Amino acid sequence: QVQLVESGGGLVQAGGSLRLSCAASGSLFSINGMGWYRQAPGKQRELVAAISHDGSTNYADFVKGRFTISRNNAKTTATLQMNSLKPEDTAVYYCNADVYSRILGDHEVWGQGTLVTVSS
Repeated sequence: QVQLVESGGGLVQAGGSLRLSCAASGSLFSINGMGWYRQAPGKQRELVAAISHDGSTNYADFVKGRFTISRNNAKTTATLQMNSLKPEDTAVYYCNADVYSRILGDHEVWGQGTLVTVSS
């Protein structure tokens, strides 16, 4: 079974930066795309950024120019560099991966989430 573990959340002042990491672990699996989503209180979960198997990226309009998603060469870790943070970026950030494993085939995996709080 593949698991995703996020790290790097915390409290930061507006204008500051944070770096989130998502590491996949398990056996006999491969990862296609990975992405970061967020969910603020009372709101639906929304896509923040995604990176495909070939390295192409996709960003929500509200983070373009401020956030950068990247992956390691083994394609098992995704990083979200967040700069120029705003109070409205406050949310729980979730890592997501499209995974193939011998046991489950193609399926989606979510991390448990990491809280990002941006103070004004």
